Amino acid sequence: MYLRVDISKSTFDVVLLDGTARRHKVFANTTAGFEALSCWLDPQPAASFHVCLEATGRYHLPLATYLHAAQYRVSVMNPAWTKAYGLSRMSRNKTDKTDALLLAQYAQSEQPALWHPASPEDQALTALVHRLEDLEDARQQELNRVEGTTDAYVRHSLDAHLAYLDLEIHEVQQYLEEHVQTHQDLQRQVDLLTSIPGVGIKTARKLLAEIQLADFEHPKQVAAYAGLTPQQRTSGSSIRGRARLSKMGNASLRKALYFPAISAMRWNPIVKAFCANLQARGKPKMVIVGAAMRKLLHLIYGVSKHGIPFSPAGWPQAAA
Repeated sequence: MYLRVDISKSTFDVVLLDGTARRHKVFANTTAGFEALSCWLDPQPAASFHVCLEATGRYHLPLATYLHAAQYRVSVMNPAWTKAYGLSRMSRNKTDKTDALLLAQYAQSEQPALWHPASPEDQALTALVHRLEDLEDARQQELNRVEGTTDAYVRHSLDAHLAYLDLEIHEVQQYLEEHVQTHQDLQRQVDLLTSIPGVGIKTARKLLAEIQLADFEHPKQVAAYAGLTPQQRTSGSSIRGRARLSKMGNASLRKALYFPAISAMRWNPIVKAFCANLQARGKPKMVIVGAAMRKLLHLIYGVSKHGIPFSPAGWPQAAA
């Protein structure tokens, strides 16, 4: 039996496919809603259900974790896959119910890989990295407001909030550093990634928070997950525009790789030589930057998979 979940901040729609029969229901996106879903699915054993959810920001994680712990088979899908599937089925309607049905049908026909939650220390790392990003974004917003105000009281209020945010940022940074140092595997991964010229400590932590590298079998899969694979459009003998990044993947991961790739183009010997070759072939600047991001991600996957620090002479295959 296939269960498709279309989830939002406050509720989630489910469609159950059992042969030709379909059942639909809406639950609250809370622990009580998760338990109500389990009761609704009884008396069938949990292992008989294949549950599919789309990766919707952070909203899907509590439910996916709950269902996995309850022994349901869970798959977390890239929304781009199900969108393409819906277009292939010529679906004209878009509601939570129709979206749920489409993903259930997709799971039934494609049999997506099963998902498993990250370790508790990895989940804590992700939460801390995201919290730090939220605080830094809030600080930048307040700085922007400072530039646009002339009222003395508002300026005082903004300065007080900025001081509070600075304190919170410092505390989260300190706690994050202690968390990584406390867990040897996390510290080992950070050390491996920062051995790559262009990857700093902040980038290494962000990468480990965004992606479980051990879940991938090849660096090309990691590049596809990040949306860094080239996308070409051809028809017969005609080429419709230049090849460009697909961007069908984790946008936060792409953003985290942009400036490290710029740095690697200058300081990383493998990335530098690779980009020089592209430049000699007349490739546009942004095409080269995108290729550098992909090459850097390949190196990151290589050092993580093999557990060996970066060496310019030791990673010809990982850089391919």
